[in-house]
Amino acid sequence: MSSKTLQYEQVALKGNITVPGDKSISHRSVMFGSIAKGRTTVTGFLLGEDCLSTIDCFKKLGVEIEVDGTNVTIDSPGIDNWMEPKEVLYTGNSGTTTRLMLGILSGTSLHTVMTGDASIGKRPMRRVADPLRLMGAQIAGRENGQYTPLAIQGGPLQAIDYTMPVASAQVKSAILMAGLRAQGTTIVRESEVSRDHTERMLRQFGANVTVKDGVVSFEGGQELTGTHVNVPGDISSAAFFLVAGAITNNSHIVLENVGVNDTRDGILQVLQNMGANMTIEIDDANAAEPTATIIIGTSQLTGTVIEGAIIPRLIDEIPIIALLATQATGKTIIKDAEELKVKETNRIDAVVNELKKLGANIEATDDGMIIEGPTKLAGASLKTYGDHRIGMMGAVAALIADGEVTLDDADCIAVSYPTFFEHLNSLSK
Repeated sequence: MSSKTLQYEQVALKGNITVPGDKSISHRSVMFGSIAKGRTTVTGFLLGEDCLSTIDCFKKLGVEIEVDGTNVTIDSPGIDNWMEPKEVLYTGNSGTTTRLMLGILSGTSLHTVMTGDASIGKRPMRRVADPLRLMGAQIAGRENGQYTPLAIQGGPLQAIDYTMPVASAQVKSAILMAGLRAQGTTIVRESEVSRDHTERMLRQFGANVTVKDGVVSFEGGQELTGTHVNVPGDISSAAFFLVAGAITNNSHIVLENVGVNDTRDGILQVLQNMGANMTIEIDDANAAEPTATIIIGTSQLTGTVIEGAIIPRLIDEIPIIALLATQATGKTIIKDAEELKVKETNRIDAVVNELKKLGANIEATDDGMIIEGPTKLAGASLKTYGDHRIGMMGAVAALIADGEVTLDDADCIAVSYPTFFEHLNSLSK
């Protein structure tokens, strides 16, 4: 853990960057490539700590995985031929790895134990364990499986028809991955659609999946076959530079190869609603994961209301959207975002606490926050809470703050964006 002090004077951000590969898709490419029989090749893989934790777990299960830069090759004997690991599977800071692995491991014949870092040890797991138990999964852990470490005794599973109580791609994906090994038709129903990378990738690996009106269904027992996965740039990472370009003077940034999956593009809608100076040029709308080139420049912004069905499409971007709102004229209200409380930290409290230190006019609510703008920000010493997105929010705030901004733990940003400061520096020269 190392602190970092940032100070910029009248900075203008100019240039082109390609953000690292999408974290959600990178995780799933390794997971599905390991479940499938044969060779899977991945390009554009995110070399962040979370995704490397996923690779490490599957290596312990006997899957051969080679990493060459952002290219990954997975040679798997198929899920039926995995080895029971002699070691505990360590998932680091990755909630995606931990929760999705619960679904995958429940349908094997193996006994496994998973644990993560201190942050993972505080994150709720019964939201995944309970529906998996309805399928017959045997999962034990602290407080009846609420917290890691978790022990999984794999075995036969039965399909379920499950209505999601809250929009969560991780819970949905864990059930769908368990459903691959379950007898019968697995059905997951969502009132508000969460990111659909798992459904898309199931099809890429050869599964027959039906998706209609928020209902996902497929037959268990389908075999997956190794394939090629191209990982687009992560829109959640791009969001930080989209906001940076909008709130800094005389800026013009071009972001290339950004994933614009319509279950993830809420940040783009918010920027448009607030009047951002932004152009979106779609590269290939028919790709497994569509991409675009996004051009953003200095903008005159107005406040907005962010609520309801759009929230699952931008839940990871809310910290940087809150910073964006401090520079918009009028009131911005964010609500229906209770999920922020169970992220790497309680992001409602963390965002409000740190932006207040910078001088923002912001208040927390039970399910979000209210921000009045525009506000001139001042330097401050910020706490990241070990949360990569809070860290990046603080770094972008430094671009417009009057004075030094110090991050107590800048290293946490490497979880999702190892080249963040390199890209920031290249644009601010």
